[in-house]
Amino acid sequence: MIQLHCFGESGNAYKAALALQLSGLEWEPVFVDFFGGATRSEEYRRDLNPMGEAPVMVDGEVKLTQSGVIQMYVTEKSGKFGGTSPEDAREVMRWVFWDNHKLSSQAGMTRFLMNFLPEEKRPAEVIGFMQGRLKSAYQVLDAHLSGRDWIVGDGVTNADLSCCGYLYYPEPFGFDRKDWPNIDAWLTRLSQQPGWKHPYELMPGNPSDRA
Repeated sequence: MIQLHCFGESGNAYKAALALQLSGLEWEPVFVDFFGGATRSEEYRRDLNPMGEAPVMVDGEVKLTQSGVIQMYVTEKSGKFGGTSPEDAREVMRWVFWDNHKLSSQAGMTRFLMNFLPEEKRPAEVIGFMQGRLKSAYQVLDAHLSGRDWIVGDGVTNADLSCCGYLYYPEPFGFDRKDWPNIDAWLTRLSQQPGWKHPYELMPGNPSDRA
């Protein structure tokens, strides 16, 4: 069975977990105690990921890191989420790269700074700057989704599973679904897919565990 080393607070882990979940492949989550320092340990870096990051997917002899690569593997193994033509496949990758650079990386950092640092250590100017960059990304995605159900083609692809990575989380980071009606409708459609689960239901680890 495929194992995904992950934790619930990670939007990047959610991208990989959701791809596995919706693919129909057999998999199980393995909790990574990120906030307890697990990814910084010598054992983790030696045995799982020298980059010191999650998620990590292990399928027999295959070990993969980075959510986009794990999504590619899920597509190779299941035949799903890669698009229906070479043109679609390139477009899916274009959006995955865009998300990694413009949306998820910024959302993840902003959410971390606003919610997982002690209040007195939260850098207001940095947060404001990041939220401005995120607003530009939301505008791009919302405009692209006007008049279409999915980011690429006529069904769910890794473009959708990547771009949604941080957008279901309840913690504030400058994103309100009601401000972006096309994104809101797209997130609703995605959450109606058979097998979909919220990140805190799909993976172990929740801020309430540390409250």
